[in-house]
Amino acid sequence: QVQLVESGGGLVQAGGSLRLSCAASGSIFSINTMGWYRQAPGKQRELVATITRSGSTNYADSVKGRFTISRDNAKNTVSLQMNSLKPEDTAVYYCGADRGYGTVAGIPTRAYWGQGTQVTVSS
Repeated sequence: QVQLVESGGGLVQAGGSLRLSCAASGSIFSINTMGWYRQAPGKQRELVATITRSGSTNYADSVKGRFTISRDNAKNTVSLQMNSLKPEDTAVYYCGADRGYGTVAGIPTRAYWGQGTQVTVSS
């Protein structure tokens, strides 16, 4: 089992930056794909960014060039640096550890999830 805890969310004005962190109680070395996902009010959960154990990354088109995902396998942490934030980035952000059973619309069908952290971007 892997327990995940997100932190770093909060209120920020448009154009500002936030850095989200995900701390795992267990090793994430065995998890090939770690990711950040978000869910806005009235919308389905969506992929924000993923990163593999080797460092390969993938980003949603809406955040490319603005967000950067990283992971430190030795420290069992995953981070999301968010720059040039927009009001449409407002959502609850979740850290996820893909268990490798496939994805649907970019969302892993089986995963370990954190409790989420709120990000609110004001205009």
